[in-house]
Amino acid sequence: MELNEPFARAVKLLDLITYQEDSVVSRTIIDKKTGTVTLFAFDEGQGLSEHSAPFDALVHVLEGEIQINLAGKTIHLSEGEIFILPANQLHALKALKKFKMTLTMIRS
Repeated sequence: MELNEPFARAVKLLDLITYQEDSVVSRTIIDKKTGTVTLFAFDEGQGLSEHSAPFDALVHVLEGEIQINLAGKTIHLSEGEIFILPANQLHALKALKKFKMTLTMIRS
């Protein structure tokens, strides 16, 4: 599905991204100077290595389960849950099951 801005019709986020075996797939929905909204699909066992970002980011789990390691703490999230990743904090993500999320970052 091709995205046009603004959307001419309603879309389901889950349909805008598909899993790929042994991969993490991302698709940017909004990319503005003020922030981004990105969809991610993680195959089971896949993840993102430890990193930080200069802005807070909101994780919204669309399906599946994920483990977030943040400043020495382990957080488990599942479908429907949200979590804020604080700016400048090291964190890593790992899919416990196939997992889709939106990541919203506001640059301010």
